[in-house]
Amino acid sequence: MADQFRRSNPLFPIGIVQDLTQLTGRQIRYYEEQGLISPSRTESKRRLYSFNDVERLLAIKDFIDQGFNLAAIRHMLDNEQPKEADASATPAPVSDTPKISEKELHQLLKTQLQEAGRFNKTSLIQGELSRFYR
Repeated sequence: MADQFRRSNPLFPIGIVQDLTQLTGRQIRYYEEQGLISPSRTESKRRLYSFNDVERLLAIKDFIDQGFNLAAIRHMLDNEQPKEADASATPAPVSDTPKISEKELHQLLKTQLQEAGRFNKTSLIQGELSRFYR
């Protein structure tokens, strides 16, 4: 339950989401207009996205790259959502990417942070999330 809260907690402004997904701001807003995502809004109407929103945008991007239209994508994403009565059910994976544990994910992020420093690159992880990996 706490993990679901963390994943649905709105944290990221649109600029960070653009870096994470490699989508333009216009594409992200278009997907919102089409009802594919629903970011939270601050009192000043600024969009904030959660980890779930970012994952959904990445899934949309993958479907677009595979040649699906928005109607097909909407259908696939709607069928992926767990039913209200069966909230404990896990949604089907969006792609064939292997599942990794949180420990493996932590190690992967830490490695990417270290590599970005070695190659004199500033990455999103280095700029925004490095405080968690020191």
